Amino acid sequence: MTYEGLIGGEVEFTGHNGDTGNAYHARPTAEGRVPGVVVIHHAPGWDEWCAEVCRKFAQHGYAAIAPNLYFRDGPGAPDDVAAKVRARGGVPDDQVVGDVNGAARWLRAQDNSSGKVGVIGFCSGGRQTYLVACVGEGFDAAVNCWGGNVVVDDPSLLTPQRPVAPIEYTATLSCPVLGLFGNDDPNPSPEHVNRLEAALKEHGKVYEFHRYDGAGHAFMSWYRPHYRVEQSNDAWKKVLDFYGRVLRAA
Repeated sequence: MTYEGLIGGEVEFTGHNGDTGNAYHARPTAEGRVPGVVVIHHAPGWDEWCAEVCRKFAQHGYAAIAPNLYFRDGPGAPDDVAAKVRARGGVPDDQVVGDVNGAARWLRAQDNSSGKVGVIGFCSGGRQTYLVACVGEGFDAAVNCWGGNVVVDDPSLLTPQRPVAPIEYTATLSCPVLGLFGNDDPNPSPEHVNRLEAALKEHGKVYEFHRYDGAGHAFMSWYRPHYRVEQSNDAWKKVLDFYGRVLRAA
C-alpha cells in the first residue's frame, strides 16, 4: 500500500517533565485513520535522514514523528549538537523514555490516528527502541535496527545516564519486536544478537530477527560508507511487512 500524497513539517510535542520539544512529522494526505510510528534518531542526531524515514512511512500509509531528543542542547548544526550530547555522556534513559512517550501521545491525539503506534530506532535509537518497548507507555510494535549496547559486557559502559542494559528489562517487553542486524557489526556483534534472542525466547516474547551477511553497522543509511543497497532494500521490506501485520491488524 502506497500513497502518492503526503505532508510533512516541524511540530512541537510535550516530552519528559513537560518540556516542549521539536519534532519532524509526516503523514499521508488521504482520508482515514492510520497507524503511527515514532522514529528514534541515531547518535549523529536529528538530521535529514530522520525526516526521510518519516516521509517513507507516510508514503506507505503511516503517520510518523521523529522527536528531536537533543532539543535541550540546541539550536545548532546536528553534528555540533550531537558532539555536545556525546561529551556529556549521552541522553539519560529516563529522559528518552519520557520524550518518546510524549511523541507517541502526540500521534495518538491526532484526528487521523488509528490508536496504534509503533516505534523504530537506528544505532543508539535501536537501543532506545528496545528500552521504550519494555518500559514505555504501551507501544504496539518495535523495530530495533542495529541497536548497540542492548547487551552490555563491560560494566564501565553502564553510567548514570544509562544505568541498566536494556536486555535486563526483557521480561516487561510489551509488544512484538523486529530486529535487523549486520553480521559484520561489532556492536551489536552476532554474539550480542544471540544473547538478546535467547532472552526473548526465555521470556516467551514475540519477535523476529533478520541478520545480513556482508553488512555492518548503519547498513540502511544510504549516505554512509557502510550502506549496502541489497541488504537495505530487503530490510525495508521486512519493516513494512512487520508493521503491516502488527499495526494494521484489527
